[in-house]
Amino acid sequence: MGRTATDGMAQPRFLNQPPASTLVDVATMAQAHLVDASRGSQRITGIASLAEAGPIHLTFFDNGKFAAELRSTLAGACLISERFEAAVPAHVAVLRSADPLRAFIRVATELNGDALRPRSWFGIVGIAASAVVHPTARLEDGVVVDPLAVIGPGVEIGADTVIGSGVIIGANVRIGRGCSIGPASSIQFALIGNNVVLQSGCHIGQDGYGFAFGPDVAMKLPHGGRVLIQNDVEAGAGTSINRGSLRDTVIGEGSKIDNQVRIGHDASIGRFCRLGAQSGVAGSATLGDRVDLGTASQVRSHVRIGDRVKVVPASVIDHDISADRLLPQATGVAQSDPAGEELN
Repeated sequence: MGRTATDGMAQPRFLNQPPASTLVDVATMAQAHLVDASRGSQRITGIASLAEAGPIHLTFFDNGKFAAELRSTLAGACLISERFEAAVPAHVAVLRSADPLRAFIRVATELNGDALRPRSWFGIVGIAASAVVHPTARLEDGVVVDPLAVIGPGVEIGADTVIGSGVIIGANVRIGRGCSIGPASSIQFALIGNNVVLQSGCHIGQDGYGFAFGPDVAMKLPHGGRVLIQNDVEAGAGTSINRGSLRDTVIGEGSKIDNQVRIGHDASIGRFCRLGAQSGVAGSATLGDRVDLGTASQVRSHVRIGDRVKVVPASVIDHDISADRLLPQATGVAQSDPAGEELN
């Protein structure tokens, strides 16, 4: 038999091993109620899915389509709403919560907090010797700059921000505090708020696809605008956000953008929006607050979408949409309520 990749070597561990916690401690972390108080001293050393959990793990249930996995789980404890707790096997301790997923995230954050946002890929503190930082750049205390990053003139970076390896930051860019800029990203013509995460390979502030096409020549419109990214935004790997031409491109506070999303010049994304992977927002389009744009959906140029609109995956939006709509209505996809399914 051939050797496996792990033969002869210890299994690597990428995160710090969390300490064991009692169910009383876990209930406190989760802000949940331990139904059987006599099990309070039971030890939990990790988290896992229903299917993968063992006696040392905490899991959660909030979706009826996983009912079979709930019945067969080997988990030591489960976060679950009162409505479904009767379906939990007798060997699993019940932690009652009105919102099991959020409760589970609270515990995961306590146990695996070092995975919450990217840190230095090299485990360094301060500025790597091979990084290039222009003498006019201003870096507050606690900034980490990984090897081979380049920081241009006039750049300002706030405290506790991590700049990954191979990142290029152009002149006069401002990045707030507590941010993480993933390796091989580039940023120019941009003002970035606090607690912003840009995963690997993001490209922020390049000029957009602004041309006037004629029979013999394409005249390019100069892009003199900026990208404004407000606080608590996260953008997944490979995302690109073009800078504005006639107005700034804006990403609103708290919005979450999945991998490989493209946002065109002069686009405006509202607060607390969610953009699925491989979706696209064309130039000068406007999304209101709390818009959900499904995976691989596309919004055409100059289209305006109102607040709280939900767009199901692979849709193409080519006309204005008023607030509080589900598109397309005929599918009913986004109206399903898996957590509401009965356990038979």
